Amino acid sequence: MAKSDPNRILRLLPIAVGVLGGSLLFTNRILTPALTDSQARSDALGVILSAILILTGLIWQQIQPRTPDSVELIGEEGFDLDPDLPEAVKTELAWASHILLTNTVTRSLIVFYRGKVLLRRGILSPVKEVKPGAILARVLEKQKPIYLVALNVYPGKIEFDYLPENTQGVICQPIGKEGVLILGANAPRSFTKQDENWVSAIAEKLDYSLSQLSI
Repeated sequence: MAKSDPNRILRLLPIAVGVLGGSLLFTNRILTPALTDSQARSDALGVILSAILILTGLIWQQIQPRTPDSVELIGEEGFDLDPDLPEAVKTELAWASHILLTNTVTRSLIVFYRGKVLLRRGILSPVKEVKPGAILARVLEKQKPIYLVALNVYPGKIEFDYLPENTQGVICQPIGKEGVLILGANAPRSFTKQDENWVSAIAEKLDYSLSQLSI
């Protein structure tokens, strides 16, 4: 389902005003029996202004931002934390996941560290276990994030069965050398550069806290 443009009416306003103004000028010209020089100059100026308004409206239609199609992710909303974690770490994971879910386009989130799922939050898949595939293995090996902008076009999407089955975009962000922060979105190409910066900064913070664990 495509998101509607909240500024659609505003973008159409110059066209509507320009057409209305031009129509009124034309009507006034027809109904005027004797046209004075000053009125002719006023009409010419009015026609120019109406044309500019219409042109402005048409330009706004061309440059309006395209909102990616979004879907309703399949799954149940939930919040799972490893019960064996220290309370301080639980609090930090809860804070970090809340920040990502409310300040980015993330709809589903997993923290995978030292072979264990420490946290799942958002819209959850019925598959609870994370079995690292080629993409996750590459993230851990290269220590660089991977952003799959449109998950449906990647053959490796099958390894993300622990995310909702219709997840549209995925970021795999390394948490140091031993973990990955996995985020799913409900629209393709929806993570912005600012979102990626948020993800990177929070992963660095989690790396410090989780590296102190004895798990």
